[in-house]
Amino acid sequence: MSTFLAHDGTKLFYRDWGTGQPIVFSHAWPASADEWDPQMFFFANRGFRAIAFDRRGHGRSEQTWDGNDIDTYADDLAALLETLDLNNTILVGHSTGGGEVARYVGRHGLSRLAKIVFLASVTPGMLKSDTNPDGWPLETFDGFREGLLKNRSQTYQDAALTFYSYDQPGVEVSKGTQDKYWYQAMQGSLKAHYDCVAAFSEPDFTEDLKKITVPTLVMHSEDDEGVPYHFTGARSAKLIKNAQLKTYKGLSHGMAETHPDLINADLLAFFQS
Repeated sequence: MSTFLAHDGTKLFYRDWGTGQPIVFSHAWPASADEWDPQMFFFANRGFRAIAFDRRGHGRSEQTWDGNDIDTYADDLAALLETLDLNNTILVGHSTGGGEVARYVGRHGLSRLAKIVFLASVTPGMLKSDTNPDGWPLETFDGFREGLLKNRSQTYQDAALTFYSYDQPGVEVSKGTQDKYWYQAMQGSLKAHYDCVAAFSEPDFTEDLKKITVPTLVMHSEDDEGVPYHFTGARSAKLIKNAQLKTYKGLSHGMAETHPDLINADLLAFFQS
């Protein structure tokens, strides 16, 4: 397996397919680089270098006890770009990965970047607050943590329903996609996934987003159950200078997996623009 070392020596798994302008994909909680299979295969076959890594404590990466926080995640992303010496890079962050990308910019700047995509991203924040009154209360995220401690396998199976909107009438259910989600989750660490709930829910990414000046695309379904559009994607698009906003109707939080033909075409158009 291909691995790189984070700044604290943690060993992290990554995939590196194709040649050309690099695209680095950051995944959702509690998944792994495998969630990006439809995108990596597509873009590696179209003259891009497609790269995705497993966040620490997720997938095949080392299961650290400490460091499962958004600042360390951003520094791990920086270590990947530095190790592979990537420049003119496109960053694509999904869900928690969007927070990772935003905080990367806040901590490491834009010198290696060409473009950014926030796909169903948790930015600028998920937690209810004075500045985000429509966000979810802390008790919601406490419920996630309680579920992990009680029966994390069942929690992942339940989470897959809202991740892909399989709990909605008329949505065709793919058992294979559900099983893939569960398998990715079970590869990871209980401790890392428990800590990651705070990492994706509690940070405020407002100031990170304001630092972005490279071309940026915000992609979000207005019917996203996992990360509601009205207090995430809609707000992100307003905070990022000259951001493009692409919204969808009737798609799920996991739309890049359930509708890859549509999402890949929109990504390609942005990359080539």
